[in-house]
Amino acid sequence: MKRREFITLVGGAATIWPLATRAQQAGPVRRIGILMGGAESDKEGQSSVAAFREGLRKLGWMEGRNSEIDIRWAAADVELMKRFAKELVALQPDLILTSTTPAAAAMLQQTRTISVIFVLVADPVGSGFVTSLPRPGGNATGFTPIVSSLGGKWVELLKEIAPRVARITLVFNRPTATFVDGYLPTFKTAAASLGAETIVAPFNDMPTLESLLTTEAREPNSGLVVIPDAFTQQHRAEITALAARFHLPAVYWSRSFAEAGGLISYGPYLIDEYQRAASYADRILKGAKPSELPVQAPVKFEMVVNLKTAKALGLDVPPSLLAAANEVIE
Repeated sequence: MKRREFITLVGGAATIWPLATRAQQAGPVRRIGILMGGAESDKEGQSSVAAFREGLRKLGWMEGRNSEIDIRWAAADVELMKRFAKELVALQPDLILTSTTPAAAAMLQQTRTISVIFVLVADPVGSGFVTSLPRPGGNATGFTPIVSSLGGKWVELLKEIAPRVARITLVFNRPTATFVDGYLPTFKTAAASLGAETIVAPFNDMPTLESLLTTEAREPNSGLVVIPDAFTQQHRAEITALAARFHLPAVYWSRSFAEAGGLISYGPYLIDEYQRAASYADRILKGAKPSELPVQAPVKFEMVVNLKTAKALGLDVPPSLLAAANEVIE
């Protein structure tokens, strides 16, 4: 190729490439709001948002090019959730992602027209968010981690790792765990079948929980089941520290509790829930209606055992439990 022809070709390409790039970016920028029930400093919350963003990127939604994301972190404060929900709706995004039941409730009090995808919502039908799981029927759909059998599963795991437990207290934050009734039948049935007494113990703040655990620690062979809600997630370091101080074996719903020193955790694989939420966001941004997208249950669960905590409690973890664990912290 002659030099003049090469220069002409390169010059033409230089003209075409920017035009092609601009053409790819010429479509409308879609705006996504996110209302997280936890605090911005929460490591698990940040990982969840990162998983959602990465899921969007894989599906072609690039921030700064064809999408923008606005995030609010409510720090387990129901009043903040209401305020931030109003702020996000005022931005008129194309869709909104919410995390936790009270955050979804706050958002759906503000809008019944903007598409809402929820994660970590316990009872979307009972809460009035959707008409049914297969056919949500309104402007919201999403992913619910509540499987009624979990209440029984937690009891079974607690008895397996701490066989002497004969009194099991289910603790939850009253304002943020409005869905607790969904766990109670299997919780009580499993405990009865294993010969354990059950106590259902709501609390409103950390001083109340500390007082409650002080009382429980006086009872022989006591153990705890900590319900998943925005408050317990926000205060998991304090909760696991209290359980250790009072020498109470406890089972939790998220690996972050085991990582913070909790004895054992079992629940949905949360990162997967947010990645699946990204797939729903993609479909809605491309024209699908939330009313036509079924609410989905978890497909992946994980169990984490903290051997250091078990040893501090004087517990010998059964080999079968260690073999079944997704991760063992030593």
